[in-house]
Amino acid sequence: MALREVPRVLVVEDEPVINDAVADRLRAEGFAVDQAFDGPGAVALCEQVRPDAVVLDVMLPGYDGHEVCRRIQASRPVPVLMLTARDDEADVLVGLAVGADDYLTKPFRMREVVARVRALLRRVDRAAELAAAPSARLVAGDLVVDTGSRRVTVGGSEVHLTPTEFDLLARLAGSPGEVLTREHLLAEVWDWPDASGTRTVDSHVRALRAKVGPERIRTVHGVGYALESGEVAP
Repeated sequence: MALREVPRVLVVEDEPVINDAVADRLRAEGFAVDQAFDGPGAVALCEQVRPDAVVLDVMLPGYDGHEVCRRIQASRPVPVLMLTARDDEADVLVGLAVGADDYLTKPFRMREVVARVRALLRRVDRAAELAAAPSARLVAGDLVVDTGSRRVTVGGSEVHLTPTEFDLLARLAGSPGEVLTREHLLAEVWDWPDASGTRTVDSHVRALRAKVGPERIRTVHGVGYALESGEVAP
């Protein structure tokens, strides 16, 4: 997905005060912004304006944010930052499972929204550059990561990952057995300049384990994660 010269962001939030505040801040930062206030309107507007990124609240009338995310991702891949009022791991994992790339828990700071959106867009640019580069097959046991086609197979069966899950797995597979810190993963996968989102790494690892097998990613408590080719205790 090639970004426009002025990236377009769709803000989906049913509370007008919050919606306007997020939209105004993003416009002040130089983004083109569209606004939707319910699920069906968000899906229709996303199809119409084809945004470069979506800021999406979980609790919406019509369709909830998870259903909106599922529908817009089925139409075309687009990076999604989900806003949730509940700091609930299950709620976060559902959002990641339907294609969200990142999440913020309310209340949040506007500068954090802007920073997360910028990081999502930088990752889109970087993914396009990697797609144009020579592909590589990263192999760990019966797990195969093809960076060119962005496909993953386990035991010969294809596993469907979100863009963020693929990037995370590819980075771990690029250094099999090596323990990568959460801060390192945040910098390389999420392109975040600081370590304020280490829980995001943990949530994505949990989602990734559910798809490729919990024994493949080893936790080094207090440090980070490593990809293993054989069965190890998580």
